[in-house]
Amino acid sequence: MAVSFFISLITPLTFLYFLLLSSSSSASSPTAVTDFNLTSILSSFQNLSSFSSLLSSTSVASDLTRRQDPVTLLAVPNPYLSVPPSSDLTRRLPSSSVGDILRYHILLQYFSWTDLLKIPPSGVLVTTLLQTTGRAPANFGAVNITRNPLTKAITIQSPDPNSDSNATVLSLIKTLPYNITILAVSSLLVPYDLNLMASESSPPPGLNITKALIDGHNFNVAAAMLAASGVVDEFEADEGGAGITLFVPTDGAFGDLPGNVRLQSLPADKKSVVLKFHVLHSYYPLGSLESIVNPVQPTLATEDNGAGSFTLNISRVNGSVAIDTGIIQASVTQTVFDQKPVAIFGVSKVLLPREIFGKDSPGTTVPPPELSPSPKKSAWLSSPASSPEGFNEEIKSEGQRFRAQSCMVALCCIVLYLLV
Repeated sequence: MAVSFFISLITPLTFLYFLLLSSSSSASSPTAVTDFNLTSILSSFQNLSSFSSLLSSTSVASDLTRRQDPVTLLAVPNPYLSVPPSSDLTRRLPSSSVGDILRYHILLQYFSWTDLLKIPPSGVLVTTLLQTTGRAPANFGAVNITRNPLTKAITIQSPDPNSDSNATVLSLIKTLPYNITILAVSSLLVPYDLNLMASESSPPPGLNITKALIDGHNFNVAAAMLAASGVVDEFEADEGGAGITLFVPTDGAFGDLPGNVRLQSLPADKKSVVLKFHVLHSYYPLGSLESIVNPVQPTLATEDNGAGSFTLNISRVNGSVAIDTGIIQASVTQTVFDQKPVAIFGVSKVLLPREIFGKDSPGTTVPPPELSPSPKKSAWLSSPASSPEGFNEEIKSEGQRFRAQSCMVALCCIVLYLLV
């Protein structure tokens, strides 16, 4: 009888424990939304109807539908869009120019409200969809987001100090965790030094890769090496067909090379192989790299040296794209250019092929692989911050879930002990 009574009590308690545990586990893995119709989302907000109409009247909405990158949309409410200077821009410019202005309002990074509250006063530079077209000179296709520590106001403006175009974040409209956030802002932003009369449907016939790197301001060493080696001509010739994807080390990455890696002293043919090792013979936008099906990718160096050699292992680590050569691991830090059939990404380290710099190559060994910090996990995203009043944060940390599960297990153990 005592055993029967014990079983009758423990069975529902055990069932309840496993039910809570399973529901908590399923909650810890939010489903990612990779496809979304932005105009459909905006249609439920009447105050954004004019902005939604602008998106629909250009090719921007369809551009977003094809991409899989997480984004933050800066939407201008009707009352702000109907007054100067925003109203002047939408009336006098052709739709192609309006399209580029709208692309400047699409940040290629997901920001929750908590993320915004953690932005330092010095600001953070964020790439926009406009930067990927190649029509914005230098880094003027990016925006600088700053937060006033006293007023808590969040301001968005061009990274160029001479620009007088800026907007203030008014409110959070909607967020789909890890995929899209829609923020209301006070005005249309105009990219600095952009030729607003240039047509989005008529991009330059061919990309000058060296010039694109020099305009990026942080890739001078790579640009010089490409120009000196002559392989850049081969890269530009490969822009047709399936296109190309270049991973370009920053100037700092060359400065961080170990002392025993003598890159400049390599023979010309090996130096050419190293440069080709940084190029995929297919066009991959950032979203495709993040969800790549076959992580082991051949490079242009593979084509010259045989199948299975000089390959890159591409994966998603800590929220960014990681590139593993077998002896070194780098991460994608920024988008330099992205317009089919060419994508150029900045990377945190020089990609050293193991076939040349591996342990069996005397005098050129490198330290064990190390993972570069993700550009999306910088210090300003790791400090605590509060949510705005009335806004319940939709994302809970894994640590909070684990502590909740641990407390539940401890509680059940105590109850079982008392029953026994």
